[in-house]
Parts: sequence; C-alpha cells; structure tokens
Amino acid sequence: MSCGSLRAGLRPPSPRRGWAWWLPLIAVAIDVLAEVIVRGREPVSFMLIAVPPLAAATRGPRGTALSAVVCLGLEMWMAARRPGHFDEQHHVAVYAATFLIGIASVALAWQRERTRQHLIRANSVAEAMQRTLLRPVPRRLGPVHAAGFYEAGEGGTLVGGDLYDVCETPFGVRAIIGDVRGKGLDAVQTVAAVLGSFRVSAHEWQSLSSLAERLELSIARNSPAGDEGDPELFVTALVLEFAPGGGEVRIVDRGHPSPLVIGPHGARRLVTAPGLPLGLGALAAGGDDTTVHPLRPGEVLVVHTDGVSEARDADGVFYPVLQRLGERFRGEHAPDPEAVVSFVRIDSERWSARSDNDDRAVLALRLDGTAPRQGTGDTGAARRGPHR
Repeated sequence: MSCGSLRAGLRPPSPRRGWAWWLPLIAVAIDVLAEVIVRGREPVSFMLIAVPPLAAATRGPRGTALSAVVCLGLEMWMAARRPGHFDEQHHVAVYAATFLIGIASVALAWQRERTRQHLIRANSVAEAMQRTLLRPVPRRLGPVHAAGFYEAGEGGTLVGGDLYDVCETPFGVRAIIGDVRGKGLDAVQTVAAVLGSFRVSAHEWQSLSSLAERLELSIARNSPAGDEGDPELFVTALVLEFAPGGGEVRIVDRGHPSPLVIGPHGARRLVTAPGLPLGLGALAAGGDDTTVHPLRPGEVLVVHTDGVSEARDADGVFYPVLQRLGERFRGEHAPDPEAVVSFVRIDSERWSARSDNDDRAVLALRLDGTAPRQGTGDTGAARRGPHR
C-alpha cells in the first residue's frame, strides 16, 4: 500500500534553435555577400567584429572561439583582396579588436554556460522536490479511479502552497487536498509537513477526525515559527475516505471549498460540517465532524482549491465550477477522472482574464462497482459518521 509512485528520471528539455541562434551566421553571410558585391572596393570586414558577441549569446566557449577565428580569417582575406591593405594600420586595428572582443566573448560564453548548467541543476532539484511532495496521482487505487492536476501560481516555480495526495490504506482509499495561507518558502515547508504527516498517519489512525488532529499537530511542530514565521499560518483542507466495500465517501472539512459530485444525474455540491482550518484547531473544541455521503455507481467526486473557483473573467465573475461541470458531463455515465481534471484545467484557464498568481489543484475520484448501503438512500444527503 503506497501513496502514489515517483516517476523515475528527469529528462532535460531538447534544445531549440530560435532566431537568436542564427544571428551570427546571418551577420557573416551578409558581410561576405557585401564583400562580393563591392568586390573589395570598400572595406566591409569591420562588421565581423560584432559576430563573436552574438555567438556568445547562444553558443558555448568553443563555438564562440570558432566564430572569432573564422571572422579574423575573413577579415584578413577581405583585406588581402585590396592591394596594400592587408597590413594597413586600420585593418590591423580591426584584427586586434576582433581578437580582443573574441577573448571577451569566449569568457562571456563560458560564464553563460556555467549559469545555464546551474539553472538546469536547480530546476532538476525543484522538479524532484515537486515530485516528492506532490507525487503523480495513480490511475487506480483499489476500487477508486483517480486523476489530479496541480499548477503553482508563481511564475517559474514548481511548488507552491496547494497540496494533495491519495493513499490506499488498511481503512480504505484516503485522499487529502489543501491550501496553505500565504506563499513562498514558509508555504512550501508547511506543505511538506502536512503531506509527510498524512502519508504516515493515514495508515495508522482509523478515525478521520483523529487523522485531522495529527495533521494539526504536524503543523504546530514543523511549520515555521518565531519572528521569521507566519503567526497566522493555517491550512484549509478536506480529508476523504472511501471505505472498503462501501458505496459512500467520508469527509472531514477543515474550512475548504466543499466537494462536488458529477454523474449522469448532473452535478451537486456535498454538504459538509466545516471546522476551523488546520493550524487553528486550538481555538475550538474538538470532536467528530465526519460527514458521510452515499455515491451512486459511476459518479465522480471532484475537489479543488480556491485558485480554481476564484478565477475571474473580464467582468470579475468567479469561475462557476459546479455549473460548468454540470453542463459538460450531464448525462454522461462514469466520466473519466482524467477527462474531468483536464476539462477543469483548460476551462478555468479560458475563463480567467486575469493573472491572479494563485495556485490551482484539482482531484477527481471515481468509486467503481459499488452501490449505496441499505438505508442510506440515493439522494446524496449527508449524515454524520460515527466516531470510529
């Protein structure tokens, strides 16, 4: 029983030659063409001085050095075509300038290559950290088909303040989705604390409420504190459980957007018993606040963070997740969780007319081959779960 699987290997992106890569070759070609046209009557070789710096912007030290040598050779060849100009002082000055600029360009190319390699290593570490924190969601765990999507709101970053995970445990398939208040390293550290605690405690605590309390404790022990920490740090979260052999889902809500259910009968929002977010639990008395909802065969449970539901269009209208999902999957039996996640991802991006820099996370979970238990009915109404 495991919480997902870590993909092996990090493949570096294949290099692409943009327009800047061709500039040195274009400059050389233009200069040679000009020399052929004027037939040595006018000095045009001075334009080649600019080629090594152009090469340094897109090539390594060897390629830059080669460009400098080629340009120096072309300058001498062009000067030799005009009698008495090969060793004329202006041409000698051009040779010297090309040589010195070539050396400087090689140094710049070397430094750029060092910086590029450093960024590649840094990105590889960041990607490995992302895959460790937010592991790829397995397509199936026991009776549950699953899919997930995550995107950090900060441009150029891979990990932010949203979190999710799905685990198969002795108590059934359990899942968590959450949103850390704030951004930056403090948020990432809190994400690591909550996910680390969930991946251990989900296998040990039978009661969902007790599991939520353990997550609360992990924030208190492992999140940033003191003058450098955020005194108002908290995490909104949903903790879910699909018990073995049951056509239902158990939910503990810690101040998070409530789950949605979609299927052939349309879309509906589940009623939960919201409690204080994780990290603020000491402000209220504890207790079992688990709600239980029957699920029809083939229905998909969708949970998301507020980065999805708070995306706004040009008129400032929030993205209507429930309505859009209902319109898209109405009448469809057993929608594919991956199709659901893909739709929410693309549709919310199209809806949003602003750059809100908010993280987005979505989980879609489908419980197959089950029917509601006797006495629960098939109405989707919530009931309180017993303290297990």
